[in-house]
Amino acid sequence: MMNRKMIWRIVGLSLSLEGGLMLLPVIAGLCFGEKPVAYLAAAAVTGITGFLLTRLKPGTETMYARDGFVAVALVWVAMSAFGALPFVLAGDIPSYVDAFFETMSGLTTTGASILNNIEGLSKASLFWRSFTHWIGGMGVLVFMMAVLPMGGEHSMHIMRAEVPGPVVGKLVPRAGDTAKILYMIYAALTLAETVFLLFGGMNFFDALLHAFATAGTGGFSTKNASVGAFNSAYIEIVMAVFLVLFGTNFNLFYLMLTGKFKVALKSEELHWYLILIAASVGMITAGITRIYGSIGTAARNAFFYVMSIMSTAGFCTVDYTTWPQYTQALIVMLMFIGGCAGSTGGGIKLSRVMLLVKNATADVGRMISPRRVKRVRMDGKCVSDNVLTTVGTFFSLYILILLVCTFVVSFDGNDFTTSFTASLSCISNVGPGLAGVGPRYNYSGFSVLSKIFMSITMLIGRLEIYPVLILLMPKKSRKG
Repeated sequence: MMNRKMIWRIVGLSLSLEGGLMLLPVIAGLCFGEKPVAYLAAAAVTGITGFLLTRLKPGTETMYARDGFVAVALVWVAMSAFGALPFVLAGDIPSYVDAFFETMSGLTTTGASILNNIEGLSKASLFWRSFTHWIGGMGVLVFMMAVLPMGGEHSMHIMRAEVPGPVVGKLVPRAGDTAKILYMIYAALTLAETVFLLFGGMNFFDALLHAFATAGTGGFSTKNASVGAFNSAYIEIVMAVFLVLFGTNFNLFYLMLTGKFKVALKSEELHWYLILIAASVGMITAGITRIYGSIGTAARNAFFYVMSIMSTAGFCTVDYTTWPQYTQALIVMLMFIGGCAGSTGGGIKLSRVMLLVKNATADVGRMISPRRVKRVRMDGKCVSDNVLTTVGTFFSLYILILLVCTFVVSFDGNDFTTSFTASLSCISNVGPGLAGVGPRYNYSGFSVLSKIFMSITMLIGRLEIYPVLILLMPKKSRKG
């Protein structure tokens, strides 16, 4: 039997925390002379609902893996549902479906927007919109574990369900302490980027909000033209460098902080990551130099977009849909791959791609020499058959969900490129795509059905499929 009371209590704790966090945009609004009454009302409704749910007294705090998956999925749905309220109450996004889409896009760090006039939002809404990226980047429940006392074995089940990657481990014995370490690194990098952006001429408000969006690799900007509005090579390079960092496995930063530089630098995934970035930047630069008439400008645009897409942030500067076709095909490939496991990036994750390639190579080797025993290794260690099977299943489900989403979205009458890249962008948590969802466009023209379905797809992508599937499964199927 599932521990339903414990699950709802966790949802209640999350909503209580979200209600408290809604006071931050209140402060931001007051600093700019606004009267963010809508945010106070939303904070009260969210906080009270959360408090009432925490009054549920479970008979036991014991949770199993399936309970952790369901709790995580419910928390994300509930936080998106209540997180949309301030936008509606403030009148910044009158349609609740649109507000829910924007909030889900923010929390899942997708960055797909329905807004046609971002600069017309109140300062409170601009803050909340970007701050949802920062909350969701490392995981809302990981954040909760970092700031609230959550002991017990259920903490690890929650981390496994929420932290991206094929394998999740603890940096230290207690899961709560691991969460604190991750968020300390996360906050320190966010603060560092804010300072660097201030040196580039951004005001504090813009610098902080773009740092939030970079940290969560979400891509929401305070400007209609995104990062391109600042027209600054310095700002683009700073943000691209930090996207490299936030797309890296955070476990490596912990190893470096504890003096284990050699261990961190031996990471195979890190090597593949850096090689893929360099190769992609080189290929795109070669294709667009003639467009910009300068290798330096072409390389800058290539580096920014490779990191914007591969980290799945989705910031925009220039319109890459005017680039040669092969560069656009490469961008789509990077959308699939995404960042490293244990990073704030989306996509399939580079470590899974590595395991798929290595396993395929091993299978071909076994076909040629059936008696030959060849194990798949990562960082010198043998990868278990169970992990390889899980990675293969994940990839199959990923493609299947992508195709189903493309089919549903296609009923809006858009061309295939628009429907496919919009769906890929949602499941990979990227934001922009090609054609009708390219850098010059947004998601406002999609139907209510498509927006709801894409919101679910964003959540499936951010939680890496299983928590949402388990939540949607019939109750009989969840028993075990």
